[in-house]
Amino acid sequence: MENRILAPSLLSADFSDLAGAVKKINASPAGALHFDVMDGSFVPEISFGQVVLRSIRPLSALPFDVHLMTENPGRQIEAFSECGADWITFHYESAASESEALLKKIRSLGKKAGVSIKPKTRVEEVQNLLDFADIILIMTVEPGFGGQRLIGECLEKVSRLAEIREELGLNYKISVDGGVNGQTLDEVLKSGVDIVVSGSAFFNGTLNWRN
Repeated sequence: MENRILAPSLLSADFSDLAGAVKKINASPAGALHFDVMDGSFVPEISFGQVVLRSIRPLSALPFDVHLMTENPGRQIEAFSECGADWITFHYESAASESEALLKKIRSLGKKAGVSIKPKTRVEEVQNLLDFADIILIMTVEPGFGGQRLIGECLEKVSRLAEIREELGLNYKISVDGGVNGQTLDEVLKSGVDIVVSGSAFFNGTLNWRN
């Protein structure tokens, strides 16, 4: 698909110079800024939250792609919306029974609504949500840490989601997050992805992005 979007992940930036990291993203071919929110519960690590997003929001005109790797994501949606998030994605695994309601809530706030699945979660588990989602985020590593190796089998989910979208005439975008670097980028792009999240490889200059 043409016009794929690169979304550098701020999680891999130098936290002592977030303004400089945002400046680097602004100067790149990026079409969005990916903001990983980790709560120390759904995933082991803790990253950053609304205060950081609010402080860097004036530094970029790019869409802020907020990825909630948290328990009880419904508690966070309105706050991140108010702080400047443009796209809000939560994990199906942390909100299975309320996923449809959360997607509708995000859309009601005027934001793009996304749902993410971990490597062991099957596409079929979220198939009933595709009508309500603007973004389906496929994790190609276990969420919670940057710099992991891409799990190639997860890209089969991207291809399957692209097939379903064509069959049903839907409009969601497919995003991939985890292990995307100069060695894996071609494989990722061939899978049919629309949005490519990259952290470590983007910031260390080895991604070699091409649309």
